[in-house]
Amino acid sequence: MRLHSCGSPRALSVRIPLVANPVRILLIASPSRGRTASVLDSVRATLSTLGAHVDPCDADDAECVTRDVFDFAIVIGGDGTIIEQARRLLARAKPIIGINAGRVGFLAEFDSESFKTHAEFILAGNAKVRTRNVLAVAAMRGVTRLGGGCAVNDCVITAGEPFRMIELNLTVDDEAGPAVVGDGVIISTATGSTAYSASAGGSIVHPSLDALSIVPICAQSLAFRPVTIPASAHVRFTVRRANEGTALVLDGVKTCLLHAGDTITIERNPQGALFVTNPDNSYWRTLTEKLRWAAMPSYRTDTP
Repeated sequence: MRLHSCGSPRALSVRIPLVANPVRILLIASPSRGRTASVLDSVRATLSTLGAHVDPCDADDAECVTRDVFDFAIVIGGDGTIIEQARRLLARAKPIIGINAGRVGFLAEFDSESFKTHAEFILAGNAKVRTRNVLAVAAMRGVTRLGGGCAVNDCVITAGEPFRMIELNLTVDDEAGPAVVGDGVIISTATGSTAYSASAGGSIVHPSLDALSIVPICAQSLAFRPVTIPASAHVRFTVRRANEGTALVLDGVKTCLLHAGDTITIERNPQGALFVTNPDNSYWRTLTEKLRWAAMPSYRTDTP
């Protein structure tokens, strides 16, 4: 079964096409959140200096991404805001410039100062753009579609109330695999490998790798370890035993409840999410500075 996809076919490599003059910017933010307002003022000032045409958009307005043509979408916020807007922007297939106004901001390549430094270079169409895989997910009950959609980070089947173990049968590329017995399972993109997947014991996967991870949540079997497979694989789960609250969750948003007999199919979406990269940054630097990856504990030096 071919899943409903989000956006147009996925390109293996991405080059920013020639941009308009003036450059057209869709500027997405929620000024009432945290320190977004001050970051927004700084970004607007930078864009004004460069003579860009700016179309402001409230992050809570799901329809704003359907507006007139634009060359770049600038999203100001934390990871949650950036992921939400990346899903909405899939069909537009335009590069996203993430500017951090949250706490960690793992997906935000820039803060207001680094954007100011590189804005002219980026808006001239010189920046490197990374295509990040997106999952296309469908939950079915017989021939009836229950829910689904696209996920930038992960698809989670969670046990839910009353929090008894659930059982799922796993199939990869039409080959039957083991039963997942436990609190659920995470299917993660490389982008999502530093989120819920990492907390559940999954490996951190570099975003340039064309892969996805299957990570059990508190599996009953100690032998059921996380596994990373090609992103081209077609993954299907059949629910064998469920709770009243067992649910399908995409990027942290519950999409539908699941019953015994339901099937959940996951595959790579044809269109990936396009993110402008910071030329002064690297994935390893982001891991060590923002996630404190492999950081050693602090030791006291005043002991005899």
